[in-house]
Amino acid sequence: MASRLHYERHRPEQTTLYRLVQQHAASFIAHTEASTDAELPRFIKDEFDAFLECGILAHGFLRLRCGECGHDKLLAFSCKRRGFCPSCGARRMSQTAAHLVDHVIPHVPVRQWVLSLPIRCACCWPRSRNWSRRCCRWCSAWSRDICCGRRGSRLTKVTAAPSR
Repeated sequence: MASRLHYERHRPEQTTLYRLVQQHAASFIAHTEASTDAELPRFIKDEFDAFLECGILAHGFLRLRCGECGHDKLLAFSCKRRGFCPSCGARRMSQTAAHLVDHVIPHVPVRQWVLSLPIRCACCWPRSRNWSRRCCRWCSAWSRDICCGRRGSRLTKVTAAPSR
């Protein structure tokens, strides 16, 4: 017998972010336009509007019906935007990661280490070759220790980005 999957509809209207945007988007847009003496680009307003409609049944849905038991589920349409919608952003991130793992990244041991430096150190990074070399050696030794000396744990390049 197949196991039953449980689907719980996401209710964005109950989240803090949704309520915050719903209450303050219009005043934010008006204040921004008034303080800059320029109209916000249309795509920014569209992003707010799409976010407020994303996952809300009143703005469109699919009715899914089980052929065996006749049980119905409602699936609300999503905005599919790249802006600040957490639901659509998480779905896009998950789909991109799956695509990379399945079709792009070869099936070999891969390890990536990201080094975040304080702004003062990151500013020195490109100027001091000696400091950069010592830092790379330390990171390489650290990564070998962490990976218990397994193959593929050698650090070949470190790119520094300032941490905020």
